[in-house]
Amino acid sequence: MPISPSPAAKGHPPIWLGLLILYIVWGSTYLGIAIAVETIPPFLMAAIRFLIAGSVLLGWSVAREGRAFQVPTRRELRDSAIVGALLLGGGMGMVAFGELTVPSGITAILIAMMPVWVAILGRAFLGERLPRTAGVGIVIGFVGVAILVGPSAVGGSGALDPLGLAAIIISPICWASGSLFASHRATLPPRPLVATGVQMVMGGLVLATMGAVTGEFARLQVDQVSSESFAALIYLTAIGSLVAFTAYGWLLRVAPLPLIATYAYVNPVVAVVLGAVVLSEPIDPRTLVAGAVIIFAVALIVTSRGRMRAPRSATTSADAETATSADTTVAATVAAAATATAAASAPTP
Repeated sequence: MPISPSPAAKGHPPIWLGLLILYIVWGSTYLGIAIAVETIPPFLMAAIRFLIAGSVLLGWSVAREGRAFQVPTRRELRDSAIVGALLLGGGMGMVAFGELTVPSGITAILIAMMPVWVAILGRAFLGERLPRTAGVGIVIGFVGVAILVGPSAVGGSGALDPLGLAAIIISPICWASGSLFASHRATLPPRPLVATGVQMVMGGLVLATMGAVTGEFARLQVDQVSSESFAALIYLTAIGSLVAFTAYGWLLRVAPLPLIATYAYVNPVVAVVLGAVVLSEPIDPRTLVAGAVIIFAVALIVTSRGRMRAPRSATTSADAETATSADTTVAATVAAAATATAAASAPTP
């Protein structure tokens, strides 16, 4: 479902450069996670990543604003902790854990189901009107999941690990819940960078707790961490969480949301290709068919919801719903979240 370039995008190379960053960086974060968790326990890996990225964002905000910096209120901290726990603890934590056994390309395809869960949960708990097209998209999306995780009826290469698969399916449900809470109920810091930084730190603490409960501190052998995993962690932190976040925030100010939303369709393709090229993950007919069906379903839902009016003004500057790749999760905690929620709701690790 192609989207024609807007007048703002035509003749404006920086916009296309920003989109290219979202396409490639957010699409590659699934690969980065798969490499990082080879020798770093998943919950601790994600905790380190977001604690560092969140601290950098908060430090930058304090340095830039000086005495004008507003310390988040108790209510803002509480709601930021809830959002961070859902987006990063449940969302990113489950992706990292799931990629221990589930190929990164298949993970990206399943995570692309996030707009489906947003539509379902928004209807069930918030009473949001669901356009007929979105309802069709939901049904088609689940058909795609059934093709992907069901028997190898169209040439699949084998069954997926049930525990890892369950984690990957839970991830977008957590993302959708956190996104809806952020855009409809939460009171968050008014500054986008501060809101995102607080959520990253809070989410990082939740991930560290998850790592402690599952015994990851005892299993972490620093001297056994490979150079590839360490480099992947640096990439995820610096490029995935900070550079792509900056590009995304800038695009929200200068580019139309339907154009930005195209990363929801491109990221799974990038992830599947990179997984095949770098990690030799198989691309079989089942994956291709399921991926096409799910991306089509996402396109139906995103475009139909994009025609709806945003349910709430952009007073809450945190909504990871607009993020769609292994990292876009947090990146989406930016100003205009509610508007972005209605127009482009896809996740990102």
